[in-house]
Amino acid sequence: MNTAPRALLGICLGLMSAASSVNVIGARVRSGRSAPRATATPIKHLVVIFDENISFDHYFGTYPVATNPPGEPPFHASPRTPRVNGLTTDLRTKNPNLTNPDNGAGATNPFRLDRTQAATSDQSHAYTAEQRAYDGGKADRFPKYTGKAGSGGSGAFNTTGIVMGYFDGNTVTALWNYAQHFAMSDNAYSDQYGPSTPGAINLISGQTNGVTVAAGTRSSYAIPDGEGNKTLIGDVDPAGDSCSSTSQQAAMWGTNIGDLLSGAGVTWGWFSGGFDLTKVNANGTTGCRRSTHSDVTSGNRADYVPHHQPFQFYVSTANPAHTRPASMSAVGTNADGGANHQYDVDDFFAAVRAGNFPAVSFLKPPGYEDAHAGNSDPIDEQRFVVEVINFLEQQPDWGSTAVIVAYDDSDGWYDHQMAPIGNGSFDGSADQLTGPGTCGTTDQTPRLGGIWSPHPVNGRCGPGTRQPFLVISPWARSNYVDHALITQSSILRFIEDNWLGGARIGGGSFDATAGRITGLFDFTGGKNARLFLDPELGTVTPAPIRGGR
Repeated sequence: MNTAPRALLGICLGLMSAASSVNVIGARVRSGRSAPRATATPIKHLVVIFDENISFDHYFGTYPVATNPPGEPPFHASPRTPRVNGLTTDLRTKNPNLTNPDNGAGATNPFRLDRTQAATSDQSHAYTAEQRAYDGGKADRFPKYTGKAGSGGSGAFNTTGIVMGYFDGNTVTALWNYAQHFAMSDNAYSDQYGPSTPGAINLISGQTNGVTVAAGTRSSYAIPDGEGNKTLIGDVDPAGDSCSSTSQQAAMWGTNIGDLLSGAGVTWGWFSGGFDLTKVNANGTTGCRRSTHSDVTSGNRADYVPHHQPFQFYVSTANPAHTRPASMSAVGTNADGGANHQYDVDDFFAAVRAGNFPAVSFLKPPGYEDAHAGNSDPIDEQRFVVEVINFLEQQPDWGSTAVIVAYDDSDGWYDHQMAPIGNGSFDGSADQLTGPGTCGTTDQTPRLGGIWSPHPVNGRCGPGTRQPFLVISPWARSNYVDHALITQSSILRFIEDNWLGGARIGGGSFDATAGRITGLFDFTGGKNARLFLDPELGTVTPAPIRGGR
């Protein structure tokens, strides 16, 4: 197919997009703060804590049964706790990853990791590696394809079998307590296989087709879509971000949820750890090199990770220079002084304290607290999540607030459940789920199309891996597990339905087919009580603990 006309069209669209962006920003400055919008549900404030790299079995495989050894925070479940699709006795004692000889020395059953093993190695979580690990649904090649040996432990911890490790309620104590008192899903997935950047893009647009190489020669993060363009399947830094790698950058075409919210005058923001380049941390680091020390991982970790910032990939929602908002009262509005709805996570707490609580807020923790193995851990992650929720539960708007805890990918950690294939892909080398060069069959590929074509496009094999998904809210069901199939773009669909009258992004976005998360709520009640937890231990406290930063 001749791509020259499309390349020319791309240049034209880029110029049009840039001009449009200037006009939009000008309109934002003139419009000022918008009046509160009517919503389809009692939820007026949605906060999405978007963490990193956890599979459902890795955190909830044995829920609600914890080992409770001496010296670890205890967890005791209510006898009314519903079952989850977790690690059965057979999966824990006769697992196919133990019996498959392809796994070599890493062959093992799932095994418990305790709090002293919270810092683990990062596992392989590439688009193709995850498909190979699932082996057509047998889920029996995780050590071979996604396992990466750790160090400092013993037994399987130091082999590729580490990928079979899981935590229980004595380490991820807070999340288990939130699941006890609020609602979670045991059937939530990435929209497609692969690592952080595709997961983040799907969260805000439901569409990873339409990526362009902006700098560099490496192109493994994107594959041909079969229609003359490319689909994002791997990690890369956003084009133009002053903290991005100078050698490898990419940009996304199309529309994201920020465009729809801004156009409707709904307040919103992406709040990321390390985004404020003017701040100086306690260790003296500043700018793009801001870092924080973790006692758990025993090192300094970068606060800001460019390839975790989805809105920075789109000209319309990017803040490449990390411009600061005009004031805390302007945060989330279309007149935020050029910040373009991109802020530091500290700005979220400051804005809410100032009485300015955006309707939709995405929170990305600093790197050491985002749960990403190799850089973070569940204990540091727990502190962030608990501080956010403790803080919000003490705000006057808590009665109309919902918090979602979700993840960008699974990190390749073992999870026994493969979703039914909903969107096929047929790249000759990248797709390996159901056979060489295949993910599903052509009749499993909905004709959603892409940026350029109404035909199916390659690179979107999925749904991908299963991750935890929790809803904490007065309107969440209590001690409830929802089994409806949902994906990352289900969050997108909820935002569209609640604030935008059901408007859809279009252009092949998964929002059009994503499952609904409303089953985790009870909008006739709103009686779910506040739950305050200890940020370090995750255990229930009898009195409120001050949250925030």
